[in-house]
Amino acid sequence: LLKAPGPLEPIAEYPPSTYPKGHPCYVSGLEDCAPPPASEEGQDTVGRMGPIGPWATGRLDWGPLSGLTGTRPVVDRYSITRFSEGEWKKMNAELVSGAGQEQHRANLLDFNSRRCAEQMAARTDKDQLTNTRRLEQRAHDVHRWKCELERAVNLMGEELNLLEHQRQRLKTAMGVLRMPESIAGECLERRTARLEPDLVRDQVEEELIKEIALINEVRDLMSRMLAQMEEQQKINKAVKQRLEMDWSDKKEAYEIETANIGLKNTSPTILFHPGATRFADGQSTPETWEFLTRENLTLLETERNKSKELRHILEVMLTDISRDLRVQSDRVETSLACRIVETDEARRRFENDLLQTLRRIADTEKLILDLKSAIRAQDFPMKVAQTRLNNRMGRPRAENCRDVPQFGLVDEVKSLSESVSALLGQLKQAEETLAALLKTRSDLEKGIMVKRKTLSIDKDRCQEIRSHYPSSVALTGY
Repeated sequence: LLKAPGPLEPIAEYPPSTYPKGHPCYVSGLEDCAPPPASEEGQDTVGRMGPIGPWATGRLDWGPLSGLTGTRPVVDRYSITRFSEGEWKKMNAELVSGAGQEQHRANLLDFNSRRCAEQMAARTDKDQLTNTRRLEQRAHDVHRWKCELERAVNLMGEELNLLEHQRQRLKTAMGVLRMPESIAGECLERRTARLEPDLVRDQVEEELIKEIALINEVRDLMSRMLAQMEEQQKINKAVKQRLEMDWSDKKEAYEIETANIGLKNTSPTILFHPGATRFADGQSTPETWEFLTRENLTLLETERNKSKELRHILEVMLTDISRDLRVQSDRVETSLACRIVETDEARRRFENDLLQTLRRIADTEKLILDLKSAIRAQDFPMKVAQTRLNNRMGRPRAENCRDVPQFGLVDEVKSLSESVSALLGQLKQAEETLAALLKTRSDLEKGIMVKRKTLSIDKDRCQEIRSHYPSSVALTGY
């Protein structure tokens, strides 16, 4: 602090032995110097009376140490004095000197205080302006990061919507997947109702089993993808919430900084806040503050890239799944069509063979009737020949000879017997052939029935329900 002389000069404080001539009467001079102290016997060294002695009839009202100064008078019982004249003048001098010094100090204090007030006002205005600019810069930085966070929150919101759309699409595709599974399962179940001759493990059966296995693999893949998408959706929501909290904090901080920038000395809301200068626990530094914000933005970009990659994988997966299912479905339908053609061709062949068999059965039955008629026709010649031979056995004695007619009749009977045996053999073969033809007819009729049953299952049912197989667009979830 600068010091300047005040308007009033202080009164100099002189020792009692150096007062100038003509000093005031109410202050002490050379003659008023204090006497030397008393001896231990209570008598003054210069012959003055001590404060205590046999002559003192009054009562002492101070302690034994009070008499060591040697300035206090003897106290008698008729006296009420307490101080000497030297002490009174010394006290007056001290009061005058103290008053001058205090006036000088007051002048210096006034000058220094005004200069200090001016300097403090200028310093206060400068500090306030500097801090206002710092607050403006801080508010600008907070606003910039707040805008970045707001953009990031909007991007994450869009990503959440896109991922949710893809998740719904995947769930739709999983719902559509139940249709081909139901179709393939019903085809397998229906084909188990085929009759035993056609109950074979053909190519259609193998392709249907492959289709069921493919559908199960696709469902497992979709389920895993759905779980990954739901997990990523949870992470995206957590990141978005974290960004929103950071954005909300920066918005609140920006509002506080804006309010601080607008505060002036004349603002009606300013108050004293004791303890406002204390550093609160857990306060961050500018470096950690910016690092946390950058970390949030980096986390956003990382999770957003993961989400985009997951959506791309889902798009490719659904396209491949749709293609594979449609290819397998085409294989099933191709093998089913080929099987239907083969079965229908076998049915037509069986029907043609049945028609020929029926004709042969009719011819064989007619042949049997003819053979039986022929056999019955041989009875009369046999009767004639045997009757002749029997009549010739009645010839008397020498007339009963083995002549040519006898041998001719015997040969005739033998020939007729052989002919009947041959006809009986043909009749037996004809009857066996007829039985075989009848069995063949039964087998053909059963085969035709089996083929018609198979055609009814494969053509009227399997092909009909497979016509409702979902398209590639439906299999991709649209």
